Amino acid sequence: MFLIAESATLRDALTRIDANQYGIVLTTGASGAVTGLATDGDIRRRLLQGASLSDRISSCANAQFVWADPAAPRELLLKQLDQRIRVIPLLDAGKRLCGMVSRDHLPVQLEERVYARARSPVRISFGGGGSDLTHFFAGEGGAVINTTISLYSHATLRVRNDERVIVHSRDLRRTLDAPSLSVALAERGEFGLIQSLLKAVHPDFGFELYLHSDFPMKSGLGGSAVVSAAVLGCFNQFRRDRWDLHELAELAFQAERLYLGVAGGWQDQYATIFGGFNFMEFRMDQNIVHPLRLHHDVLLELEESLILCDTGTVHDSGDIHDDQRRHMQQQSVHRTAQANVEITYRIRNHLLRGQLLQFGQLLDEAWQLKRQLGSKISNERLDAMYDNARRHGAAGGKLLGAGGGGYFLFYVPPFRKHELIASIETAGLRVQPFRFEAEGLQAWSIRERRNLTQEECS
Repeated sequence: MFLIAESATLRDALTRIDANQYGIVLTTGASGAVTGLATDGDIRRRLLQGASLSDRISSCANAQFVWADPAAPRELLLKQLDQRIRVIPLLDAGKRLCGMVSRDHLPVQLEERVYARARSPVRISFGGGGSDLTHFFAGEGGAVINTTISLYSHATLRVRNDERVIVHSRDLRRTLDAPSLSVALAERGEFGLIQSLLKAVHPDFGFELYLHSDFPMKSGLGGSAVVSAAVLGCFNQFRRDRWDLHELAELAFQAERLYLGVAGGWQDQYATIFGGFNFMEFRMDQNIVHPLRLHHDVLLELEESLILCDTGTVHDSGDIHDDQRRHMQQQSVHRTAQANVEITYRIRNHLLRGQLLQFGQLLDEAWQLKRQLGSKISNERLDAMYDNARRHGAAGGKLLGAGGGGYFLFYVPPFRKHELIASIETAGLRVQPFRFEAEGLQAWSIRERRNLTQEECS
Protein backbone atom coordinates (compact mmCIF):
# COMPACT_ATOMS: atom_id res chain seq x y z
CA MET A 1 0.00 0.00 0.00
CA PHE A 2 2.86 2.43 0.72
CA LEU A 3 6.05 0.91 -0.68
CA ILE A 4 7.13 1.29 -4.29
CA ALA A 5 10.44 0.57 -6.05
CA GLU A 6 12.67 3.51 -6.94
CA SER A 7 12.43 2.40 -10.56
CA ALA A 8 8.61 2.56 -10.64
CA THR A 9 6.91 5.26 -12.73
CA LEU A 10 5.01 8.31 -11.61
CA ARG A 11 1.84 6.62 -12.95
CA ASP A 12 2.49 3.60 -10.66
CA ALA A 13 3.08 5.93 -7.72
CA LEU A 14 -0.21 7.81 -8.29
CA THR A 15 -2.06 4.50 -8.50
CA ARG A 16 -0.51 3.44 -5.17
CA ILE A 17 -1.38 6.80 -3.54
CA ASP A 18 -4.97 6.52 -4.75
CA ALA A 19 -5.17 3.06 -3.17
CA ASN A 20 -3.70 3.89 0.26
CA GLN A 21 -5.58 7.20 0.66
CA TYR A 22 -2.68 8.65 2.70
CA GLY A 23 -1.35 10.91 -0.05
CA ILE A 24 2.21 9.45 0.02
CA VAL A 25 4.39 6.62 -1.22
CA LEU A 26 7.75 5.43 0.14
CA THR A 27 10.46 4.46 -2.33
CA THR A 28 12.62 1.40 -1.63
CA GLY A 29 16.02 0.31 -2.87
CA ALA A 30 17.09 -3.18 -3.89
CA SER A 31 17.53 -4.25 -0.23
CA GLY A 32 13.99 -3.22 0.71
CA ALA A 33 15.15 -0.26 2.78
CA VAL A 34 13.12 2.93 2.45
CA THR A 35 15.10 5.57 0.55
CA GLY A 36 12.63 8.43 0.12
CA LEU A 37 9.11 9.77 0.41
CA ALA A 38 6.95 11.37 -2.29
CA THR A 39 3.57 13.03 -1.82
CA ASP A 40 0.82 13.51 -4.40
CA GLY A 41 1.78 17.20 -4.33
CA ASP A 42 5.41 16.39 -5.16
CA ILE A 43 4.29 14.36 -8.17
CA ARG A 44 1.85 17.04 -9.34
CA ARG A 45 4.55 19.74 -9.22
CA ARG A 46 6.95 17.45 -11.15
CA LEU A 47 4.38 16.94 -13.86
CA LEU A 48 3.79 20.70 -14.11
CA GLN A 49 7.53 21.10 -14.63
CA GLY A 50 7.28 18.97 -17.76
CA ALA A 51 7.81 15.42 -16.52
CA SER A 52 5.77 12.57 -18.01
CA LEU A 53 3.85 9.82 -16.16
CA SER A 54 6.43 7.31 -17.38
CA ASP A 55 9.31 9.05 -15.55
CA ARG A 56 10.74 7.34 -12.47
CA ILE A 57 9.32 8.15 -9.05
CA SER A 58 12.86 8.53 -7.71
CA SER A 59 13.06 11.81 -9.66
CA CYS A 60 10.75 13.54 -7.16
CA ALA A 61 11.18 11.50 -3.93
CA ASN A 62 12.57 13.39 -0.93
CA ALA A 63 15.37 11.54 0.88
CA GLN A 64 15.20 13.95 3.89
CA PHE A 65 11.73 13.01 5.12
CA VAL A 66 10.40 12.79 8.69
CA TRP A 67 10.24 9.27 10.12
CA ALA A 68 10.34 7.68 13.55
CA ASP A 69 11.61 4.61 15.33
CA PRO A 70 8.86 2.11 16.31
CA ALA A 71 9.84 2.67 19.98
CA ALA A 72 9.54 6.47 19.71
CA PRO A 73 7.64 8.03 22.60
CA ARG A 74 4.00 8.77 21.90
CA GLU A 75 4.65 12.33 23.06
CA LEU A 76 7.19 12.87 20.25
CA LEU A 77 4.79 11.54 17.59
CA LEU A 78 2.03 13.84 18.81
CA LYS A 79 4.34 16.86 18.68
CA GLN A 80 5.45 16.01 15.12
CA LEU A 81 1.85 15.57 13.96
CA ASP A 82 1.04 18.92 15.59
CA GLN A 83 3.56 20.60 13.21
CA ARG A 84 1.49 20.10 10.03
CA ILE A 85 3.02 16.69 9.35
CA ARG A 86 0.27 14.40 8.06
CA VAL A 87 1.98 11.01 8.06
CA ILE A 88 5.00 9.56 9.91
CA PRO A 89 6.51 6.28 8.67
CA LEU A 90 7.89 3.97 11.39
CA LEU A 91 11.19 2.46 10.27
CA ASP A 92 13.34 -0.17 11.98
CA ALA A 93 17.13 -0.14 12.27
CA GLY A 94 17.44 -1.39 8.67
CA LYS A 95 15.17 1.42 7.45
CA ARG A 96 12.40 -1.09 6.67
CA LEU A 97 8.79 0.00 7.10
CA CYS A 98 7.12 -1.22 10.33
CA GLY A 99 4.01 0.92 10.40
CA MET A 100 2.43 4.27 9.68
CA VAL A 101 1.24 6.96 12.07
CA SER A 102 -1.14 9.77 11.12
CA ARG A 103 -3.50 12.15 12.86
CA ASP A 104 -6.33 9.70 12.23
CA HIS A 105 -4.35 6.58 13.04
CA LEU A 106 -2.24 6.54 16.19
CA PRO A 107 -1.39 3.13 17.64
CA VAL A 108 -3.70 2.05 20.43
CA GLN A 109 -1.88 1.83 23.77
CA LEU A 110 -2.22 -1.81 24.74
CA GLU A 111 -2.19 -2.91 28.37
CA GLU A 112 1.29 -3.92 29.47
CA ARG A 113 2.44 -6.35 32.13
CA VAL A 114 2.49 -4.77 35.57
CA TYR A 115 3.62 -5.76 39.02
CA ALA A 116 1.97 -4.65 42.26
CA ARG A 117 3.60 -3.35 45.42
CA ALA A 118 2.17 -2.58 48.85
CA ARG A 119 3.31 -1.52 52.27
CA SER A 120 1.34 -1.41 55.50
CA PRO A 121 2.37 0.15 58.85
CA VAL A 122 2.45 -1.38 62.33
CA ARG A 123 0.38 0.07 65.13
CA ILE A 124 1.07 1.09 68.70
CA SER A 125 -1.93 0.91 71.02
CA PHE A 126 -2.60 3.18 73.98
CA GLY A 127 -5.58 1.57 75.66
CA GLY A 128 -8.48 -0.86 75.51
CA GLY A 129 -6.47 -3.90 74.46
CA GLY A 130 -8.50 -7.06 74.99
CA SER A 131 -11.87 -5.33 74.56
CA ASP A 132 -11.57 -5.88 70.79
CA LEU A 133 -11.90 -9.64 71.32
CA THR A 134 -15.24 -10.90 70.02
CA HIS A 135 -15.98 -12.87 73.18
CA PHE A 136 -15.71 -9.61 75.17
CA PHE A 137 -17.71 -7.19 73.02
CA ALA A 138 -20.35 -9.80 72.19
CA GLY A 139 -21.92 -8.88 75.54
CA GLU A 140 -20.96 -5.20 75.68
CA GLY A 141 -19.04 -2.71 73.61
CA GLY A 142 -15.27 -2.63 73.33
CA ALA A 143 -13.06 0.36 72.53
CA VAL A 144 -9.38 0.85 71.73
CA ILE A 145 -7.18 3.77 70.74
CA ASN A 146 -4.08 3.41 68.57
CA THR A 147 -1.95 4.91 65.84
CA THR A 148 0.30 3.64 63.10
CA ILE A 149 4.04 4.32 62.99
CA SER A 150 6.85 4.25 60.44
CA LEU A 151 7.64 0.53 60.50
CA TYR A 152 6.18 -1.49 57.65
CA SER A 153 5.60 -4.81 56.01
CA HIS A 154 6.37 -4.74 52.29
CA ALA A 155 5.01 -6.95 49.51
CA THR A 156 5.70 -7.21 45.78
CA LEU A 157 3.54 -9.34 43.47
CA ARG A 158 3.90 -10.25 39.81
CA VAL A 159 1.60 -12.46 37.74
CA ARG A 160 3.14 -15.46 36.00
CA ASN A 161 2.20 -16.96 32.62
CA ASP A 162 1.62 -20.36 34.24
CA GLU A 163 -0.09 -21.69 37.40
CA ARG A 164 3.05 -21.83 39.52
CA VAL A 165 2.93 -20.21 42.98
CA ILE A 166 6.18 -18.87 44.51
CA VAL A 167 6.37 -17.00 47.82
CA HIS A 168 9.69 -15.60 49.07
CA SER A 169 9.65 -14.50 52.73
CA ARG A 170 12.71 -12.69 54.01
CA ASP A 171 11.19 -12.71 57.52
CA LEU A 172 10.95 -16.52 57.53
CA ARG A 173 14.06 -16.94 55.35
CA ARG A 174 12.05 -19.51 53.44
CA THR A 175 10.54 -19.93 49.97
CA LEU A 176 7.30 -21.71 49.12
CA ASP A 177 7.38 -23.07 45.56
CA ALA A 178 4.42 -25.06 44.24
CA PRO A 179 3.19 -25.96 40.72
CA SER A 180 -0.35 -24.74 41.50
CA LEU A 181 -2.46 -23.00 44.12
CA SER A 182 -4.02 -26.25 45.34
CA VAL A 183 -0.58 -27.76 45.94
CA ALA A 184 0.60 -24.56 47.66
CA LEU A 185 -2.39 -24.65 50.03
CA ALA A 186 -1.64 -28.27 50.94
CA GLU A 187 2.04 -27.67 51.80
CA ARG A 188 3.06 -28.06 55.43
CA GLY A 189 5.51 -25.65 57.02
CA GLU A 190 5.86 -22.06 58.22
CA PHE A 191 3.65 -20.38 55.58
CA GLY A 192 0.36 -20.87 57.44
CA LEU A 193 -0.58 -17.19 57.44
CA ILE A 194 0.14 -16.77 53.71
CA GLN A 195 -1.74 -19.98 52.89
CA SER A 196 -4.74 -18.73 54.87
CA LEU A 197 -4.66 -15.47 52.91
CA LEU A 198 -4.45 -17.35 49.61
CA LYS A 199 -7.42 -19.45 50.68
CA ALA A 200 -9.39 -16.26 51.34
CA VAL A 201 -8.30 -14.54 48.10
CA HIS A 202 -8.20 -17.68 45.90
CA PRO A 203 -6.37 -16.11 42.93
CA ASP A 204 -7.00 -17.72 39.54
CA PHE A 205 -3.47 -17.07 38.26
CA GLY A 206 0.07 -18.11 39.05
CA PHE A 207 2.27 -15.53 40.75
CA GLU A 208 5.49 -14.66 42.55
CA LEU A 209 5.20 -12.89 45.90
CA TYR A 210 8.08 -11.25 47.79
CA LEU A 211 7.67 -10.30 51.47
CA HIS A 212 9.81 -8.54 54.07
CA SER A 213 9.22 -6.44 57.20
CA ASP A 214 11.03 -3.67 59.06
CA PHE A 215 10.35 -5.29 62.45
CA PRO A 216 10.90 -8.70 64.06
CA MET A 217 8.18 -11.33 64.19
CA LYS A 218 6.09 -11.69 67.37
CA SER A 219 6.96 -8.17 68.49
CA GLY A 220 3.55 -7.05 69.76
CA LEU A 221 3.12 -4.54 66.93
CA GLY A 222 0.29 -6.42 65.19
CA GLY A 223 2.77 -7.82 62.68
CA SER A 224 0.72 -10.70 61.30
CA ALA A 225 -2.13 -8.34 60.44
CA VAL A 226 0.38 -5.95 58.85
CA VAL A 227 1.81 -8.72 56.64
CA SER A 228 -1.73 -9.78 55.74
CA ALA A 229 -2.68 -6.23 54.76
CA ALA A 230 0.36 -5.86 52.47
CA VAL A 231 -0.41 -9.16 50.73
CA LEU A 232 -4.09 -8.29 50.28
CA GLY A 233 -3.13 -4.84 49.00
CA CYS A 234 -1.08 -6.41 46.21
CA PHE A 235 -3.80 -8.84 45.13
CA ASN A 236 -6.33 -6.00 45.24
CA GLN A 237 -4.38 -4.24 42.48
CA PHE A 238 -5.27 -7.05 40.08
CA ARG A 239 -9.02 -6.88 40.80
CA ARG A 240 -11.46 -4.89 38.67
CA ASP A 241 -13.87 -4.66 41.61
CA ARG A 242 -11.48 -3.66 44.37
CA TRP A 243 -12.12 -4.35 48.04
CA ASP A 244 -12.68 -1.28 50.21
CA LEU A 245 -10.88 -0.70 53.51
CA HIS A 246 -13.49 -2.45 55.64
CA GLU A 247 -13.52 -5.47 53.31
CA LEU A 248 -9.72 -5.67 53.41
CA ALA A 249 -9.75 -5.64 57.22
CA GLU A 250 -12.43 -8.34 57.31
CA LEU A 251 -10.48 -10.53 54.87
CA ALA A 252 -7.34 -10.20 57.00
CA PHE A 253 -9.35 -11.16 60.10
CA GLN A 254 -10.95 -14.07 58.26
CA ALA A 255 -7.59 -15.47 57.17
CA GLU A 256 -5.83 -15.20 60.53
CA ARG A 257 -8.63 -15.84 63.00
CA LEU A 258 -10.93 -18.29 61.16
CA TYR A 259 -8.69 -20.13 58.68
CA LEU A 260 -5.41 -20.10 60.62
CA GLY A 261 -7.14 -20.36 63.98
CA VAL A 262 -4.97 -17.82 65.85
CA ALA A 263 -6.89 -16.17 68.70
CA GLY A 264 -6.92 -12.39 68.80
CA GLY A 265 -8.90 -9.20 68.44
CA TRP A 266 -9.97 -6.95 65.61
CA GLN A 267 -7.95 -3.75 66.10
CA ASP A 268 -4.75 -4.85 64.36
CA GLN A 269 -6.42 -5.34 60.97
CA TYR A 270 -8.29 -2.02 61.10
CA ALA A 271 -5.31 -0.08 62.43
CA THR A 272 -2.85 -1.07 59.71
CA ILE A 273 -5.34 -0.72 56.86
CA PHE A 274 -6.94 2.59 57.91
CA GLY A 275 -3.77 4.15 59.37
CA GLY A 276 -3.28 7.23 61.54
CA PHE A 277 -4.71 8.01 64.98
CA ASN A 278 -8.00 6.19 65.48
CA PHE A 279 -10.50 5.57 68.26
CA MET A 280 -12.24 2.26 67.47
CA GLU A 281 -15.47 0.95 68.91
CA PHE A 282 -16.44 -2.71 68.59
CA ARG A 283 -19.94 -4.13 68.73
CA MET A 284 -21.56 -7.21 67.26
CA ASP A 285 -23.56 -5.20 64.70
CA GLN A 286 -20.56 -3.22 63.42
CA ASN A 287 -17.05 -1.96 64.06
CA ILE A 288 -16.62 1.82 63.87
CA VAL A 289 -13.31 3.59 63.18
CA HIS A 290 -13.23 7.23 64.37
CA PRO A 291 -10.19 9.17 63.07
CA LEU A 292 -8.80 11.57 65.69
CA ARG A 293 -7.83 15.07 64.61
CA LEU A 294 -4.98 16.05 66.90
CA HIS A 295 -3.36 19.48 66.63
CA HIS A 296 -0.04 19.37 64.78
CA ASP A 297 1.89 20.66 67.80
CA VAL A 298 0.33 17.97 69.99
CA LEU A 299 1.34 15.29 67.49
CA LEU A 300 4.92 16.51 67.40
CA GLU A 301 5.18 16.76 71.18
CA LEU A 302 3.66 13.31 71.67
CA GLU A 303 6.01 11.81 69.09
CA GLU A 304 8.99 13.27 70.95
CA SER A 305 7.67 12.06 74.31
CA LEU A 306 7.13 8.40 73.42
CA ILE A 307 9.92 5.81 73.62
CA LEU A 308 9.62 2.40 72.00
CA CYS A 309 11.77 -0.17 73.82
CA ASP A 310 12.50 -3.65 72.49
CA THR A 311 12.36 -6.08 75.43
CA GLY A 312 14.35 -8.68 73.49
CA THR A 313 11.59 -11.23 74.14
CA VAL A 314 9.08 -12.53 71.59
CA HIS A 315 5.55 -13.46 72.51
CA ASP A 316 2.81 -15.78 71.27
CA SER A 317 -0.26 -13.55 71.01
CA GLY A 318 -2.61 -16.43 70.20
CA ASP A 319 -1.58 -18.35 73.33
CA ILE A 320 -1.89 -15.20 75.47
CA HIS A 321 -5.34 -14.41 74.08
CA ASP A 322 -6.50 -17.99 74.78
CA ASP A 323 -5.30 -17.57 78.36
CA GLN A 324 -7.05 -14.20 78.55
CA ARG A 325 -10.30 -15.73 77.29
CA ARG A 326 -10.23 -18.25 80.15
CA HIS A 327 -9.52 -15.57 82.74
CA MET A 328 -12.26 -13.33 81.32
CA GLN A 329 -14.84 -15.83 82.53
CA GLN A 330 -14.06 -14.67 86.07
CA GLN A 331 -16.37 -11.81 87.04
CA SER A 332 -13.58 -9.77 88.66
CA VAL A 333 -11.41 -9.99 85.53
CA HIS A 334 -14.36 -9.02 83.36
CA ARG A 335 -14.91 -5.89 85.47
CA THR A 336 -11.22 -5.05 85.08
CA ALA A 337 -11.57 -5.23 81.28
CA GLN A 338 -14.57 -2.91 81.49
CA ALA A 339 -12.53 -0.43 83.53
CA ASN A 340 -9.82 -0.56 80.84
CA VAL A 341 -12.42 0.41 78.22
CA GLU A 342 -13.48 3.40 80.33
CA ILE A 343 -9.85 4.53 80.56
CA THR A 344 -9.66 4.41 76.75
CA TYR A 345 -12.35 7.10 76.52
CA ARG A 346 -10.41 9.25 79.00
CA ILE A 347 -7.18 8.75 77.02
CA ARG A 348 -8.99 9.90 73.88
CA ASN A 349 -10.26 13.06 75.59
CA HIS A 350 -6.84 13.99 76.99
CA LEU A 351 -5.22 13.53 73.56
CA LEU A 352 -7.81 15.69 71.85
CA ARG A 353 -7.21 18.47 74.41
CA GLY A 354 -3.41 18.12 74.23
CA GLN A 355 -3.11 17.09 77.89
CA LEU A 356 -0.16 14.78 77.40
CA LEU A 357 1.06 14.35 80.98
CA GLN A 358 -2.41 13.12 81.96
CA PHE A 359 -2.30 10.85 78.90
CA GLY A 360 1.00 9.37 80.09
CA GLN A 361 -0.34 8.80 83.59
CA LEU A 362 -3.37 6.99 82.16
CA LEU A 363 -1.01 4.65 80.27
CA ASP A 364 0.27 3.53 83.65
CA GLU A 365 -3.25 3.09 84.99
CA ALA A 366 -4.27 1.10 81.91
CA TRP A 367 -1.16 -1.12 82.15
CA GLN A 368 -1.85 -1.94 85.81
CA LEU A 369 -5.34 -3.06 84.80
CA LYS A 370 -4.21 -4.99 81.72
CA ARG A 371 -1.72 -7.02 83.79
CA GLN A 372 -4.71 -8.46 85.67
CA LEU A 373 -6.43 -9.79 82.53
CA GLY A 374 -4.26 -12.91 82.22
CA SER A 375 -1.37 -14.78 83.80
CA LYS A 376 0.85 -14.55 80.69
CA ILE A 377 0.61 -10.82 79.98
CA SER A 378 3.60 -9.94 82.18
CA ASN A 379 6.30 -11.65 84.25
CA GLU A 380 9.01 -10.74 86.75
CA ARG A 381 11.52 -9.65 84.12
CA LEU A 382 9.00 -7.42 82.34
CA ASP A 383 7.76 -5.98 85.63
CA ALA A 384 11.36 -5.11 86.54
CA MET A 385 11.84 -3.32 83.20
CA TYR A 386 8.70 -1.31 83.74
CA ASP A 387 9.58 -0.38 87.33
CA ASN A 388 13.05 0.71 86.20
CA ALA A 389 11.54 2.96 83.51
CA ARG A 390 9.23 4.53 86.07
CA ARG A 391 12.15 5.27 88.38
CA HIS A 392 14.00 6.99 85.53
CA GLY A 393 11.29 9.37 84.39
CA ALA A 394 8.51 7.47 82.61
CA ALA A 395 5.10 8.79 83.62
CA GLY A 396 3.53 5.60 82.32
CA GLY A 397 3.74 2.95 79.68
CA LYS A 398 2.56 -0.45 78.57
CA LEU A 399 3.54 -3.58 76.71
CA LEU A 400 2.22 -3.44 73.15
CA GLY A 401 0.00 -6.14 71.77
CA ALA A 402 -1.17 -9.09 73.81
CA GLY A 403 1.80 -8.87 76.21
CA GLY A 404 4.36 -11.43 77.27
CA GLY A 405 7.20 -9.71 75.38
CA GLY A 406 7.77 -7.59 72.30
CA TYR A 407 7.94 -3.83 72.80
CA PHE A 408 7.34 -1.53 75.77
CA LEU A 409 5.93 1.91 75.00
CA PHE A 410 6.81 4.64 77.54
CA TYR A 411 5.64 8.22 77.88
CA VAL A 412 8.35 10.47 79.36
CA PRO A 413 8.23 14.21 80.13
CA PRO A 414 10.70 16.26 78.06
CA PHE A 415 13.45 16.91 80.61
CA ARG A 416 13.82 13.29 81.69
CA LYS A 417 13.94 11.67 78.26
CA HIS A 418 17.75 11.39 78.20
CA GLU A 419 17.74 9.80 81.64
CA LEU A 420 15.22 7.17 80.57
CA ILE A 421 17.05 6.35 77.34
CA ALA A 422 20.33 5.98 79.24
CA SER A 423 18.74 3.58 81.74
CA ILE A 424 17.26 1.48 78.93
CA GLU A 425 20.58 1.23 77.10
CA THR A 426 22.46 0.51 80.34
CA ALA A 427 20.14 -2.47 80.81
CA GLY A 428 21.26 -3.79 77.41
CA LEU A 429 17.95 -3.00 75.70
CA ARG A 430 17.35 -1.16 72.43
CA VAL A 431 15.33 1.97 71.74
CA GLN A 432 13.51 1.80 68.39
CA PRO A 433 13.22 5.18 66.60
CA PHE A 434 9.90 5.86 64.84
CA ARG A 435 7.60 8.55 63.54
CA PHE A 436 3.83 8.61 63.36
CA GLU A 437 2.43 7.40 60.04
CA ALA A 438 -0.77 9.10 58.91
CA GLU A 439 -1.40 6.67 56.04
CA GLY A 440 -2.51 3.08 56.36
CA LEU A 441 -2.20 0.41 53.68
CA GLN A 442 -0.79 1.81 50.43
CA ALA A 443 -0.74 -0.25 47.23
CA TRP A 444 0.19 0.63 43.66
CA SER A 445 1.01 -0.89 40.25
CA ILE A 446 4.01 -0.27 37.99
CA ARG A 447 4.65 -1.30 34.38
CA GLU A 448 7.32 -3.97 34.36
CA ARG A 449 9.32 -2.56 31.46
CA ARG A 450 9.88 0.71 33.33
CA ASN A 451 11.87 -0.82 36.17
CA LEU A 452 12.94 -4.31 35.09
CA THR A 453 15.72 -5.54 32.84
CA GLN A 454 14.99 -7.51 29.67
CA GLU A 455 15.84 -10.75 31.47
CA GLU A 456 13.59 -9.95 34.45
CA CYS A 457 10.65 -9.08 32.19
CA SER A 458 10.94 -12.39 30.36
